[in-house]
This record gives sequence, structure tokens and C-alpha cells, in this order.
Amino acid sequence: MIDGCPPRVPLEVEEIQAELDRRRPGQSHLTTPRQEEDCAQILSGVFEGQTLGTPILIWVQNKDARPSAYDQLKDVYRPSHADFTYEAKYGIRNWQGGGRASARETVGRVAAGAIARKILRLAGFGEIVGFVSQVHSVECKLDAMQVTREMVEASITRCPDTEAADEIVRRIDDARGRGDSLGGIVTCVVHDPLVGIGEPVFDKLEAELAKGLLSLPACKGFEIGSGFSGVKMTGIEHNDAFYEEDGRVRTRTNLSGGIQGGITNGEAIVLRAAFKPTATIRLEQETLTTDKKPTTLEASGRHDPCVLPRAVPMVESMVALVLCDQLMRQRAMRISDDFNDRSS
Repeated sequence: MIDGCPPRVPLEVEEIQAELDRRRPGQSHLTTPRQEEDCAQILSGVFEGQTLGTPILIWVQNKDARPSAYDQLKDVYRPSHADFTYEAKYGIRNWQGGGRASARETVGRVAAGAIARKILRLAGFGEIVGFVSQVHSVECKLDAMQVTREMVEASITRCPDTEAADEIVRRIDDARGRGDSLGGIVTCVVHDPLVGIGEPVFDKLEAELAKGLLSLPACKGFEIGSGFSGVKMTGIEHNDAFYEEDGRVRTRTNLSGGIQGGITNGEAIVLRAAFKPTATIRLEQETLTTDKKPTTLEASGRHDPCVLPRAVPMVESMVALVLCDQLMRQRAMRISDDFNDRSS
């Protein structure tokens, strides 16, 4: 359910489906073998190809769920999962999988992100391009600013560096063969963002982006611009010097990642999100039963040996949702401009 979408935004279900297809399971041998079509249906909020301004309900059925595959986990806490913490918080948990801690919930984020992406384009934002920039110790060597969506989608790894992509395939296949898993980093670039988007102090744009991305399953780290590497620099090395270009204020470097004082400066927004290795693995692990007795677990099931290829559309969608919210917040703040324009 998506609330707050402006009216008269041209929207077809195919635009949503295109993004869901990038996120769905079973895309390649690198991902979970679960087969979900993730076929979207718009049930409300859209009429004759345009949004109505009322809540938009998108329905995506889960057709390949297998609750019985989780029978062995009924009385066991899986390491690095939410089993223990959910039970500690609520006093009850659904051990059959597919719950709120599952990456399955991101289907809603990606569906909503497709609409947010459309609004941003209509407002004048450039393209949002995410890609796998690292898996385990294998790094993409390409300049993030030169990466295109076509380059990303050319590989099942969603890493645009062909040499790195080949090695990533080998690493993921090896980890899966051993019953283990791998983590990595998704880099995301927002090209040509509007200037002045974001709020000062507590709702700084980078803070909102961090909150959005860290809310994704398995996301454990966030960086923007120079990130943690900035601590190795001095002020004169890190400061982005201003200059004028065709009547526009630009910066010669972009170590701020396109955001200064919590507000966009018009340069590309460049961020990175780190994802941990998939928690469900076949290797034997020590754990506890729900009555606190030591046991071992060799998990089975249809899980991604590496979440990174499918995480790319999730990251792009959360970035689009945060920017769309901030865009509309900015437009509301500047509503007096409309009055002044009409009076003039």
C-alpha cells in the first residue's frame, strides 16, 4: 500500500513489473532456486494509466512458499537470524519463514520504488544506477560515474567489471558448494539530482538514506561520498572546491557525495551499502534450542549464497523512496513560490 503519491502520474503495471523482475528469486544459478513470478497487480489508486492521488494497492502473490521446509527450525534459534530477538520482543514467532525479517518483504519496497523512480524522473532527476562493487574480497575497478544500467544488467552478478564479475561467479559457486555464503557492497549513484533536496539537523538527507538502506535485510553498513576513507585526509584535501560552469555552481571534486549540510548540492549522490553474508548456510553451526539447550544446526532450504545480485534493485528502490519523500517535502515547503508566480 503506497500512500501520498501525487495524482496524474502516468503509470502502467509493466513499469512496476520490470523492477520486480530484477529482484525476483530464481534469476540465475547464483540466486535462490525458489521460483516466484512476482506478478504485480494494481488493485487501487490508478485509473486509465494515471495515479489518482489515492492509496495505491499492489498485490503480489507468493506462489512457491514451502512452510514445511522449516519444520526442523521450530525449536531452534538460527545463528544471526531474527529468531531469538523476535521471540524475546514479542513472546512468539512464526518459524515457517517468509516473515518480516525475510528478504521476501522487499518485494513491496521495490514495487513502491518503481513509482518513486517515475516521480523523480518527471521532476527532473537523472538516472539511479546501482551495481555490485564488491563481493567478499573481489572489487569492481570501474569508475562508479561511468557505470550504466546496461552494463550492470549485462552480468548475472550485476557487477559491470567483466573481469571481477567472472571471479565473483567463481567465488559464489565455491561458497555454495561448501555450504557457505558471501557478503559484499552495492554502490549506488544518483545522477543529476535536483539542488536543495533534504533537511538540516535530524532529517539530513544522508541520515534518511542511511536509515532507509540499513532497514534492508542483511544491510550492515552505509557510506556516502568519501565515507570512512575521509578520515585519512586533511581538510584541504577533503574540501570540495566550488567553481562556476554555464551559470551553475559546481564542485571540482565530490568527496561530499553530493550532499552538504544534509542538502543536495547538485552533484551526483554516491553511496555504498554493505551486506553481510547470507545467514542461512548448510555448514554445521553451534546454537541453542528454544529451551536453551546446546545443539548443532545444518540448515537446508532454498537460500541465496550471496544476496548482492538481488540487492541492487532493493538499494535503488530505497534510495528512490527516500528522495521522493524529500522532494515532496521540499515542494511543500516552497509552496509560497507558486503563489508568488501566480501573483506576478
